[in-house]
Amino acid sequence: MEKTRTLIGDKAFYKRTFAVAIPIMIQNVITNFVNLLDNLMVGQVGTEQMSGVAIVNQFNFIMALAVFGGLAGAGILLAQFCGKGDMEGIKSTIRAKIWIVLIIWVASWGIVLSCQDALISLFLHESDTSLSIDKTMHYAKQYLHVIIWQFPPFIFSQVYATTLRETGETSLPMKAGIAAVCINVTFNWILIFGKLGAPKLGVVGAAIATVMARCAECAIIVIWTHKHKEKNPYIEGLWSSLAVPRKIAKQVFTLGLPLLINELLWSTGMTALSQAYSLRGIEVVSAENIAMTIGNLFFCLSLAMGSTISIIIGQLLGAGELERARTEDRWLIAFSVSLSAAVAIVMAFVSPYIPRLYNTIDEVKKLAVTMLMINAVCMIPNTFSNGCYFTLRAGGNTLITFLFDSVFVWVVCVPLAHGLARYTAMPIIPLYMAVRGAEALKALMGYIFLKRGTWVNNLVEDL
Repeated sequence: MEKTRTLIGDKAFYKRTFAVAIPIMIQNVITNFVNLLDNLMVGQVGTEQMSGVAIVNQFNFIMALAVFGGLAGAGILLAQFCGKGDMEGIKSTIRAKIWIVLIIWVASWGIVLSCQDALISLFLHESDTSLSIDKTMHYAKQYLHVIIWQFPPFIFSQVYATTLRETGETSLPMKAGIAAVCINVTFNWILIFGKLGAPKLGVVGAAIATVMARCAECAIIVIWTHKHKEKNPYIEGLWSSLAVPRKIAKQVFTLGLPLLINELLWSTGMTALSQAYSLRGIEVVSAENIAMTIGNLFFCLSLAMGSTISIIIGQLLGAGELERARTEDRWLIAFSVSLSAAVAIVMAFVSPYIPRLYNTIDEVKKLAVTMLMINAVCMIPNTFSNGCYFTLRAGGNTLITFLFDSVFVWVVCVPLAHGLARYTAMPIIPLYMAVRGAEALKALMGYIFLKRGTWVNNLVEDL
């Protein structure tokens, strides 16, 4: 009975948690629901088109995770500066964020544009189906040359949106995300299928709609932040200089570099897993794309709780309330796992039906259904490890999160996937099941790291 009580918070705790989590959840659900609609719309055009978009989105995924990882170290400091009430510290940390995203922008564009053919070809392998490799390559390049223009507005909206969340303003990024979603869905319908007199542009139309949505989202967040200086006092004079004090720059670098490397390695690791699966044929690329898009819609609630853990625990640590941080972290993770259990049941129930909405071959639909069922089973341990990851990160244990997250993927999951895919005749489903099952070991590792308590740190006490 005593152990149960330690996992359940009081009313004030849940009220505060919902105030932070619900806007993030709504934004994540809407964003991922629109990703599903995008996927469905492109899937109505054809399987090669859907596969081409899915391949390019692997690279978009890596670039986006590089931004999230690059901003994460600064975000740890910023949340603790907020708990401390240090406006100058917040302002300097935002400037560090700006430098980080500019460097990532230049590097990512250079790599993707100079190596596009080689990168896309990694995912194109013959199979017994009638799907065309040449057509898939053509559609992938069409999509890439437009979608890459989403990156500039995306990186600056992330600088502002993460800052707003870390300082307690979670509703505005949600509203901007809803507006972007509406624009994306509307112009997807118009430009993909040629409605209202517009040309029928297929995958190019999908890319244009996404770029428009990103620009709108960025404009809303940036303009609102600068127009509400009374709510965001740190924004006053932000752009008068981009100088960052050496002490803060060193701390951002120390915290952020392992997280940036972690997100890069983790995202490239996920892409390497998809590339291993693709050795079983183009139909596997399409099936995994469907399973991942639908799965992300359900898992986004757990990811939102991860962000909530990072914000709440970071602010408590920065305010010096270390014992309270321990207690509320336990409550937050327990609540997150309970939520994911309910979501996993719903996901398992609807999994057989959603892939039927795609205009693709039966083999792709059957594979997608089975992959979704496997993902539903794995959701609970993945949610627990996700909560452990964000707890460790909030306390500045970035080296441990690096070992716990990306090193695990590259040391365990990627060798397992490529070994089974290249050196055995194992069918895709048992192969996929073996890799996802191995990922569940991270939950045990997360529990061990969490129990050690080395994450309970006030990082801004002397800054």
